[in-house]
Amino acid sequence: MSKMSTSELRSYQQICGKNGAMLVIACDQRGGMRTLLSNDPQQQSTISEQQLGLIKADITQYLASKASCVLVDPVCAVPQLVDDGIIARDTALLIGLDASGWDTSAQGYRLSRLAKDVDARRVRELGATGGKIMVYLRADQPEANRHNIAILNQCIEDFSREDLLLVVEFLTYKLENESDADYKAKIPELIYGGTKICLECGAKVLKLPYPGSKQACAAITQLAGDVPWAVLSAGVDHETFLKQVEDAMSTGASGVIAGRSLWKDCISLDRSTTKNKLESLAIPRLKELQAVIQQYFHAAQHGKNASAEQVEHV
Repeated sequence: MSKMSTSELRSYQQICGKNGAMLVIACDQRGGMRTLLSNDPQQQSTISEQQLGLIKADITQYLASKASCVLVDPVCAVPQLVDDGIIARDTALLIGLDASGWDTSAQGYRLSRLAKDVDARRVRELGATGGKIMVYLRADQPEANRHNIAILNQCIEDFSREDLLLVVEFLTYKLENESDADYKAKIPELIYGGTKICLECGAKVLKLPYPGSKQACAAITQLAGDVPWAVLSAGVDHETFLKQVEDAMSTGASGVIAGRSLWKDCISLDRSTTKNKLESLAIPRLKELQAVIQQYFHAAQHGKNASAEQVEHV
């Protein structure tokens, strides 16, 4: 397992709350945010980066100020969040390296892309605590992953040279010739396999999809060892995500990186509407999320450490 350097560990401590658990507000989406703002593809194309930036600023001001960290993109959100004094002094900042969307290979595999001119040095220049890279992986299809593993290796090596924290995320996806039922049945093994790939590439902090059950979460914790992992929301509804967080945190996850489950039905092209809904709807959701994390984090970590001590003693 890859171990964090002193600098990376310090950055990791900053993206965690006072209780030691990660609680990162994710709003690095661009294409996905446009689809939430309008059902009309033509109108979506007219939504500017500046408009998205204002929405991200409001999410940062209303939600991230009450969490430990915010994850944003380098296209719409920074350096404005810093330069305009939106992000609170005590809120850590992660910047996403992945470009919006993906390319598709001749075989139908998703090929991840990087945002233009954004590397570890640029992330540091923007005042960030660290970076985040997301790639698509199909652990059961080795030929699907070569391009994306190369991106992972490139980013991990770049951030290691800069001695800057990098959070590694992957998403899995359904193949064109695959039924919904077949894909759903494979999700636990796809997430386990994708986690293994990320660890083999040298990931030191992981942002992972919910692997399908409490038992599957426990398997991820055992696989990850000392590498902390946070569960992501993937846009599920709030009540569903709370149960997923309970499963993850009670079996040794180190936190949560949550986005759309908190704010997807709060954002609007009318900024006053966004602000009102963030305050009346998203903030109460955030408090419920914090309560679940607080309830399970320390007990799970104690159990994880006790199990490790038992293994060592044996």
